[in-house]
Amino acid sequence: MKRRVDGVTCAGCALSAAGATAAPLLWLSISRTQRHLGAGFENEGMDYSVLLTELPLVILAGAFLPVLTLILLIRVFRN
Repeated sequence: MKRRVDGVTCAGCALSAAGATAAPLLWLSISRTQRHLGAGFENEGMDYSVLLTELPLVILAGAFLPVLTLILLIRVFRN
């Protein structure tokens, strides 16, 4: 039983790290974010406050959503 718990814990940590890495990369590729960071016409709409407001939330969501999905799948398939 202990090995199964260790494997699930390791998988959860790996998913969390992958999500926390992938979410900001996806967020940076969205045109709305690029426009806020200066990719608009003649720097129109530049707003660096998105780095302080949206980026931490994106990282947290990317870290927690895969783990929550894993927990739900384990609970559904365990029964």
